[in-house]
Amino acid sequence: MMDVELDWKPRIVGMGGTTRPGSSSERALRAALDLAERAGAETHLLAAGDLELPVYAPERGALDPRAARLVDLVRRADGVIVASPGFHGGPSGLLKNALDHLEELREDERPYLDGRAIGCIVCAAGWQATATTLAALRSTAHALRGWPTPLGVTINSTPGGEVDPIAAAAPQIGVLVDQVVGFARWQRAAELEHAS
Repeated sequence: MMDVELDWKPRIVGMGGTTRPGSSSERALRAALDLAERAGAETHLLAAGDLELPVYAPERGALDPRAARLVDLVRRADGVIVASPGFHGGPSGLLKNALDHLEELREDERPYLDGRAIGCIVCAAGWQATATTLAALRSTAHALRGWPTPLGVTINSTPGGEVDPIAAAAPQIGVLVDQVVGFARWQRAAELEHAS
């Protein structure tokens, strides 16, 4: 890689959480973004307050300013990490609506999430809900032309003793972050090689 590229930082956008302060999915997302920063990435957090958007309706025209910010951050992102609670077997409506807003990227040079790794984290009160929600998130990432990381992290947030479930999942979150950041760097190297 050229010397100028040593300073290149992949931009990773994290979105998710719930409206409940201190939710396990938001804590897991913050932990992932912290690890991404330690790995040399520039990160942007879109927590629940940033994702409380009007229901996506393309016929409305101009986007809500918060939705426009979401679309702009993802447009410039080299990777995305999403963290959702498991709500009745799928991701929260809050997160799904945010992902639906990415339809606005359809005409971009890199449409939707094309060429970006998508790390999926799911927290739920039980393993069954984590598995079905992870499958749904991965399907949505595929539909948006993203590359779900080989590892998706599921966290059973049901209280079970003195162990913090987010801390217990730290090794898996680390692998997921390595895959998102590593893929972004690989893509950048491939673009530079293709351009030369």
